Amino acid sequence: MFLQGYFPSILQGTLLTLQLAGLALLVAIILGLIGALLKASSSKLLVLLADLYSTVVRGVPDLVWMFLLFFGVQMLINDACARLGWPSPNIDPFSAGVLTLGFIFGAYMTETFCGAMMAVPHGQYEAGLAYGMSRMRAFFRIILPQMVRFALPSFSNNWLVLVKSTALVSVIGLNDVMYRADAAKAATQQPFTVYVVVGLLFLLITGLSHILLSAVEKRYSLGVKKGAL
Repeated sequence: MFLQGYFPSILQGTLLTLQLAGLALLVAIILGLIGALLKASSSKLLVLLADLYSTVVRGVPDLVWMFLLFFGVQMLINDACARLGWPSPNIDPFSAGVLTLGFIFGAYMTETFCGAMMAVPHGQYEAGLAYGMSRMRAFFRIILPQMVRFALPSFSNNWLVLVKSTALVSVIGLNDVMYRADAAKAATQQPFTVYVVVGLLFLLITGLSHILLSAVEKRYSLGVKKGAL
């Protein structure tokens, strides 16, 4: 039997990894949009906060953030609850992984979305305001749809890196594909085979993602290509 019956367990861990990556991407998109809007703000303080967020987060290794946020935040919560006399909740590894990866890649998405916003001619936004649109409506109706085309190449790269970074979450006890691979390695004594399988699964995910995102990028570039001919 292949890997002594541990292959289905590794597949289950892969599904958990995909769930983790998908939710972390959602958090990263939200934080990235907020960060990009802050960097485009007229307030120097908000711009400074957004710059600090993207610079500091990108400058510290992902694994360090994983430990800092998982253990550090848990300690802060425990101390706060102890002072208030409340029972202390435990942060489960899945939630910690989603929030940590979302927090980390939100910094990268901030730069991605900020660059995409700057690529859209500002006159179109001003025209929307002159037409009577609110700032929020002008952003979602004029800026955001055009941002997608400019953001897609960098967005795709961030997603691929995020998927690979999910392997780090196993260090805080999440029962993901890497955690199950370690169990399979110990039981089967076939570390090379186990990790080749895991590598191929990640390659399958990133390969399919690349094909899908490339198709989306081509779809958003159709009008531009026609206009350039």
